[in-house]
Amino acid sequence: MGADIKTLRVRIKSVDSTLHLTKAMGLVASSKIRGATAAMLRSRDYSTALTAIVDQLSSCAECRKSPFVAGNESDKTKIIVIAGDRGLAGGYNANVFREAAKYPDAEFIPIGKRACERFSQDYVSSEKYPVSEAYALAKRLCEQFKNGEFGRLGIISTRYVSMMTQEAFTQWVLPLEKKERESGAGTVFEPDEGYILDTAVPEYVTGLIFGSVLESYACEVVARRTAMDSAGKNAQQMIDDLRLQYNRARQGAITQEITEIIAGSGA
Repeated sequence: MGADIKTLRVRIKSVDSTLHLTKAMGLVASSKIRGATAAMLRSRDYSTALTAIVDQLSSCAECRKSPFVAGNESDKTKIIVIAGDRGLAGGYNANVFREAAKYPDAEFIPIGKRACERFSQDYVSSEKYPVSEAYALAKRLCEQFKNGEFGRLGIISTRYVSMMTQEAFTQWVLPLEKKERESGAGTVFEPDEGYILDTAVPEYVTGLIFGSVLESYACEVVARRTAMDSAGKNAQQMIDDLRLQYNRARQGAITQEITEIIAGSGA
């Protein structure tokens, strides 16, 4: 009985330490949510504006001859995979990798420590990913696409739906989707549409990459807070159950000692 009491005491102490850890991580995640979601919303506005310009350009007859719209003959696919720098975020990273598994023949470009570990690349942080690095990557990929080194570019990231729901998905970036010319598309581009498209596409891809990183990071901290809240509740429930067992064991031990004392005094 004494051994059982000691074991229960050790387990209670261990689970209590875990509870303190989950609470601390949950508080850290909560402190980051506001800034991360604000940055995500700003990037959405920027990406929406760029997308409107690129959609308008891709609907022009002259721009449809561009390799960015017409595509090329390569059957190679490159996909940027954005995951987190840390774990303990529920199914956040697992969902990203499950989405990536749908494209076994693709060449992956990872962003985030977990993605870099998965695809054996040098560490690239998703939490502190600079826009300059996004631009350098976009410019390089656009040049490779124009040269026909690969035929399709996508981004696997996590989309923020709500505090309780985040979805891993694939967004196809290049070649650009051919849009039908809208009746109000009477904008005059100087010097011409083709030149503006070649200039705009690297900026557009940069915006999509950087925006996807910001949105994925917002999803990561939200998922981590949710996971830590759930883990904290489970740890507290486990502590309550263990304390109940501990109290019953102590009561049983005390009762046994009293019985032995009474039996001994009557002998």
